[in-house]
Amino acid sequence: MNIIIVGAGKLGYSLADMFAIKDNNVTVIDNDSEALQRASAHIDMMAVHANGLNIDVLEQINIAITDVLIAVTEGDETNMLISLIAKRLGCKRVVARIRNPEYSSQLDFLKQTLGIDYIANPDLETAKEITKQLLTNEAIYMDDFAGGKVAMSEFTVATTSYLTGKCIKNINLPKRILIVSIKRNEEMLIPKGDTMLLAGDQLYLIGVKEELHNFAMMYNDHLIKPERKKIKRVMILGGGKTAYYLAKRLLQSGIQVKIVERNKERCKELALALHDALVIHGDATDVAILVEENVGNMDAVVMVTGFDEENILLTLIAKKYKVPKVITKVSRSNYVSVFHELGIDAAVNPILLMASHIMRHVQGGKIRSLSLLLGGQAEVMEIIALEGTKIVGKPLRTIDLPEGIIIGAVVKSGKVLIPDGSMVIEPHNRIIVFCLRDDVDKVDQIFYKGKRGLLNELRYGIEGHR
Repeated sequence: MNIIIVGAGKLGYSLADMFAIKDNNVTVIDNDSEALQRASAHIDMMAVHANGLNIDVLEQINIAITDVLIAVTEGDETNMLISLIAKRLGCKRVVARIRNPEYSSQLDFLKQTLGIDYIANPDLETAKEITKQLLTNEAIYMDDFAGGKVAMSEFTVATTSYLTGKCIKNINLPKRILIVSIKRNEEMLIPKGDTMLLAGDQLYLIGVKEELHNFAMMYNDHLIKPERKKIKRVMILGGGKTAYYLAKRLLQSGIQVKIVERNKERCKELALALHDALVIHGDATDVAILVEENVGNMDAVVMVTGFDEENILLTLIAKKYKVPKVITKVSRSNYVSVFHELGIDAAVNPILLMASHIMRHVQGGKIRSLSLLLGGQAEVMEIIALEGTKIVGKPLRTIDLPEGIIIGAVVKSGKVLIPDGSMVIEPHNRIIVFCLRDDVDKVDQIFYKGKRGLLNELRYGIEGHR
């Protein structure tokens, strides 16, 4: 594909890195020569030092035969205008970053009028992801696997259960579910037929929701469902766009919301826009303010200030006061591993989260959904099978799948199937894959035709566990 990215900031850089595979020609346009130099030093791309609104420049780089233009400059209006010009000049598809909440009710109109194919809003997507993590309190995780056809469930083997000491192959499992992983002594295992269950084992099952329910009923006295405290009170530290979108969604779900923001004018704006939220003017790094506002009595605290280092500090304070659920926005992917070492519940990276959304749109949804479990030790992903990849066109038994990867379910013609060795994956089938963290790169080699680490890039968009 021929891809033009206008804007060489954090999002533009991440997009260029993701798209710079052997089948793509990537061009990045920006007025900032230093940003272009940083990108071109690490990415196989063509750098153009120019204004993305310059029609002559767009024509010189063959906008008429470009497959997609992605406008991610700092200005919403600039991105809209670039998209309009690109579409009028013959570009097949255009993507525009539009973040201002004032435009949120006009997005359909803007798409139709300006010819924008996809509108990217990192702040809104970050808020959606945090909301999903806060409100997920059921044993069955629907996520978006196969449009809700495939679910994931978690159970613990009871101490008194007769399942203790039994091999998986000797357990009467419903036909359309599969035990894909076992957490034992803080370690994740991919089970085999002769794997023996032990008391306290945490089982992860994938399959049809009704079948998972039947399994739970069948072994009701032998399995313990995880207890998940319902979120009723949330404190948001930072009052930017992400805080606004997040508070609005939480309030709609009947959750009490407190926002702490240091800018007085911004506090007034939030108070007017969010009538049911309590907006507090103060510095969130002032522990006295947090204590006065009963941070220790919150069910969850979310850090969404504009500074990663400040978010890390606030996260440690929240953990000190034993807040049950702590979620943090972090823009630098290299900080994510630090959060796991500190025992933080989840870190959401808006840049790579949005980059992965855009890539899924442009690539036709080849990776539909991605969920990280247990602090990132394992992940579940929904992948659209591509013609020409190793997984397609031959029996699964002939494919050398690493021990850390298991195919939990395959959706063919709308039907959910639990695969066996004779199953042949066809192009466009949906595959639900469970993978241990160390084997992510091997998933790339089997399911994707690009260069390295596509899934590794996407996984850092959302780092945490449910």
